Amino acid sequence: MTDPAAAAWHRLAETSVLLDGFHALKHALRFGAEVPLAVTTDREAALALATELAPDVRDTLDALLTEVPDDTYRSFVPRPHPTAVAALAVRPAREANLRKLAHTPRSAPVIVLDNPRNLGNAGAVIRLAAGFGATGVVTTGTLDPWHPTVVRAGAGLHYATAVERLTIDELPSGPVFALDPEGDDIRSLKLPDDAVLAFGSERSGLSTELRARTDHLVALPMRPQVSSYNLATSVAMTLYHWSTSTAAPL
Repeated sequence: MTDPAAAAWHRLAETSVLLDGFHALKHALRFGAEVPLAVTTDREAALALATELAPDVRDTLDALLTEVPDDTYRSFVPRPHPTAVAALAVRPAREANLRKLAHTPRSAPVIVLDNPRNLGNAGAVIRLAAGFGATGVVTTGTLDPWHPTVVRAGAGLHYATAVERLTIDELPSGPVFALDPEGDDIRSLKLPDDAVLAFGSERSGLSTELRARTDHLVALPMRPQVSSYNLATSVAMTLYHWSTSTAAPL
């Protein structure tokens, strides 16, 4: 006999976002994700974790979680998560995200990752952007910012900010501040709330197309002979600098 949860999972999987792990599901629910199906190998343990770490969504999880055998759970995910929780969520409508990115005036910057290569880095940036309350994260190039590995690295916080892939010509309006070693020291600048903060590829830096769109080149402080920072670290430093001059705390 076919497991109803397995049948539902396979019916929904191709068109849904995989939320891999308890924390991804917790964050997605907190920020309004529509989650038609969530499974775990141990409901009691998952609800105990919710009671301890996320009591605000505990009742929602109690109604949502279906317990499945371990081998069924493992067939749903590319790599089992220590919490043994997985869910499928509806991806936000692209049109809604584009409206958020285009809306002005903005109260927080948009982050642009120009042709990023590393899925984990992209997820870490989305997590940072959500934490700082950024308007959104835009990627250019071939990387899918909604890839399951990106969502896992972002801990489900794609639902807390607008995440889309665009071309350079489609980037939101606003002054573009692009990170580059030859730019002005960021400590000498105030980053406006409507800034578009652009970060080049981990391998090749800013593309020619993005440089042409850039209004200001900005450099992070760095000790001589240190060649670069990790992408997520660069984003964190830049967003922190922006946040120190913003009017109100989050």
